[in-house]
Amino acid sequence: MGAADVVPGVSGGTIAFVSGIYQELLDSISKLHVKAFSVLKNQGLSSFWSYINGSFLASLFAGIVCSVISLAKGISWLLEEQPILLWSFFFGLVLASVVYLAKELKKVDWWQYIWAVIGITLALYISSLGVSENSQSLWYLFLSGAVAICAMILPGISGAFILVLMGSYETILQAVHQRDLTIICIVGAGAITGLSIFSRVLKWTFKYFKNQTLLLLIGFVMGSLSTIWPWKEVLNSVQIGDKEIVLATKNVLPGNFSSEPQLLLAVTFGLVGFLLIFVLERAATYKAKQS
Repeated sequence: MGAADVVPGVSGGTIAFVSGIYQELLDSISKLHVKAFSVLKNQGLSSFWSYINGSFLASLFAGIVCSVISLAKGISWLLEEQPILLWSFFFGLVLASVVYLAKELKKVDWWQYIWAVIGITLALYISSLGVSENSQSLWYLFLSGAVAICAMILPGISGAFILVLMGSYETILQAVHQRDLTIICIVGAGAITGLSIFSRVLKWTFKYFKNQTLLLLIGFVMGSLSTIWPWKEVLNSVQIGDKEIVLATKNVLPGNFSSEPQLLLAVTFGLVGFLLIFVLERAATYKAKQS
């Protein structure tokens, strides 16, 4: 999830869903509210830890943090030096997620497919928005963390891409590189606030409107494929310091194998990403049987 969340256009929520931990993640996060602290006060730390499923959350978020810290530089390098191969891998991964999510649907009425159309439309609209100027205001970074974390737990909606749109991506990525604890803590506080509110809303929709929620998420995932298509032509960019920030692109078709040396490798990376989802699914099924 941490590796996916670093990449603009890929959702850590997708990884959580296909690895079989999504429902447990929502249930655990939704308990991080006032009642949890009441349990801590009245029944002690052990009961509080059990109530919020602390061992699960601690191991999950420790993995995400370690992944973000250790892979931030590597992902940044790949985005600059080998973007086609990186996007091909994640394109295959996200495409396979559509198949996985569709398998979760039960007895869908024809009219419910409108939710998938809405999801596709929203994802395409979000991806078409212009990039905001880079902002380092602390209150804005807090807000960025709160909004992006909501996207991160939605399959198909990339929290990192939301940060790009809000103009906070470079600031936060640099803060991770430089271990800037002030910015990291501010963004983290925003993320915790956003999670505690949004997770309860999402848990409620899954409980009472599961098919509609799944179809909306499938639409989000399908719409996000446009964002992470590997071959793009830059239409507009701006130079900020020593970095070129791309403001607008359009998707293009790759050349043939002779004119596009990386095409075969890109297809291979895409297949690896596609198959990885089903490896994760098998692992999740095995884990469920063992428990």
